[in-house]
Amino acid sequence: MRVAILSSIAWRTPPRQYGPWEQVASYLTEGLVEKGVDVTLFATTDSVTTAKLEGTSHAPYAEDRNIDPKVAECLHISHLMENASRFDLIHNHFDFLPLTYSKLIRAPMLTTIHGFSSPKIRDVYRKYNGSCFYASISNADRSDELDYIATVYNGVDGKDFPFEKTPQDYLLFFGRIHPEKGTLEAIQIARESGKVLLIAGLIQDDAYFEQKIKPCIDERSVFYIGNVGPSERKTLLGKALALLHPIQFNEPFGLSVAESMFCGTPVIAFNRGSMCELIVDGKTGFLVHTIGEAVQAVTNVARLDRQECRQWAKAMFSKEKMVDNYMKVYEEILCR
Repeated sequence: MRVAILSSIAWRTPPRQYGPWEQVASYLTEGLVEKGVDVTLFATTDSVTTAKLEGTSHAPYAEDRNIDPKVAECLHISHLMENASRFDLIHNHFDFLPLTYSKLIRAPMLTTIHGFSSPKIRDVYRKYNGSCFYASISNADRSDELDYIATVYNGVDGKDFPFEKTPQDYLLFFGRIHPEKGTLEAIQIARESGKVLLIAGLIQDDAYFEQKIKPCIDERSVFYIGNVGPSERKTLLGKALALLHPIQFNEPFGLSVAESMFCGTPVIAFNRGSMCELIVDGKTGFLVHTIGEAVQAVTNVARLDRQECRQWAKAMFSKEKMVDNYMKVYEEILCR
């Protein structure tokens, strides 16, 4: 089986820091190679992989402002499509734009839908619904207008997130600094709980950070660590008493939630989107609806079994399970 994995080029694959789509594409690529699959990864040419690597962009456009994102994306996608005949299957992790090539090539295309950034992009998914294959990353993120071949949860490499039995007494917010991710709500929860809060992640909304978040950073009870890389990430997640995830939108998956539980760290999340699929309420964390409920959850979080968090994550969100599930999807597509 010859498989092409089309990754995003906003960030490197795997990302140096932020980049969940690129991280999932990397885990899948490496897992397929371990299974003996002939894989070619289409990503930035500075990407790191054991698969064959092809690309047209020397660096991620989010890291090099001299790169025009639209131009880079067009060249990147068209390079794969012009070589589509070399592959038995194309697995698209690049959202909707590659779908517009799908009727011009013979290789079947599977698209993992990593969420809908806008209702407007659904027009493209609807147009190619009958000629392409779609996989969702949670049941919560499915659209009634589309057909899906499977739901495959994103996978995490457990080796990257070792189990931490004994946490320290701080709460962690880990994710994009953006209103929809609930950074300010996390600060409110930590303050009302009397706990130190560490904030780590990419500042995606500059105005929100400057006006709402920065004034709260006092270097005594609220700290901003920055947009950290893999080594700092596993330590921050593993040592935390709990991960705060007070999202303000229906999140399709939430990779940091799975990563946290892999470390044994329970998650306190607002019960929106896919959270009820990721978290076992009262076992691997708490699903709450208000800041007050989250504060109460903080007082109960030490009672949870961190080993149970780890076992749940391994059973549901391992890299190996993701790869096996996608292999089944590939076989089903090729049999058709």
